[in-house]
Amino acid sequence: MPVLEECTMEFFEKERQKIRTVIIPCGSVEEHGPHLPLGTDTLHAVALANAVARRMPVWSAPPLWYGLCRSSSEHPGTVSLRSRTLHALIQDVVKGFYHQGMRNALILSGHAGGTHMATLVDAGEELMHRFSDLRLAVCSVLDIGRKAWTHLQETPNDSHAGEVETSLMLHLHPQWVQGTADEAHPSFPDHILVRHKRSYWPSGVWGNPKAASAEKGRQLMEASVTALMVLIERLQTWSDPVA
Repeated sequence: MPVLEECTMEFFEKERQKIRTVIIPCGSVEEHGPHLPLGTDTLHAVALANAVARRMPVWSAPPLWYGLCRSSSEHPGTVSLRSRTLHALIQDVVKGFYHQGMRNALILSGHAGGTHMATLVDAGEELMHRFSDLRLAVCSVLDIGRKAWTHLQETPNDSHAGEVETSLMLHLHPQWVQGTADEAHPSFPDHILVRHKRSYWPSGVWGNPKAASAEKGRQLMEASVTALMVLIERLQTWSDPVA
């Protein structure tokens, strides 16, 4: 199935009679260390959504490029939405697809920040109350990868611009990878909100980029596609128990 932005009105009108599932990729414009592009999160989510759409009858929607970036908000290049902006944006987009006949929606986030994901889930919960026949899933690429990558990932707690994301960019967009970076595992104080976030996370890396390779990126993507297809198949047949 082509990605949605490639489709004509007539093609969509015909196919939506039988294809009622849409993947909505979202990400961020955010620093990813000294070596990866600012669009890494969105590029990852789009590549995964498009790969799934080529293998099963679902729509891959155009991405939402901006997200809520809290920990990296002081790093050069990071542009963040407010929580209420992201909340409203997700609600409007999902509602728009619902009115176009979609009854199954997967919000797939390439950005896995805690506040960002909580906002997506909260928006999804409200949509579920509004539309009684809407099936909705919210997950990040890291949620998918926690099980799918166990046999591939070497670095414990690798999460940002490290082994996984560097491998994926070497596979997907090698022309935008600028060398590598040192391993880093920053530490923020528990529970205390800090103003000068970059002082706790100077490199913008969380993991080990030096363990990355393009071949590993290919394998990570393939494992992610398989896992996401399983989730979508479950979503399409999901039925809540009667209260």
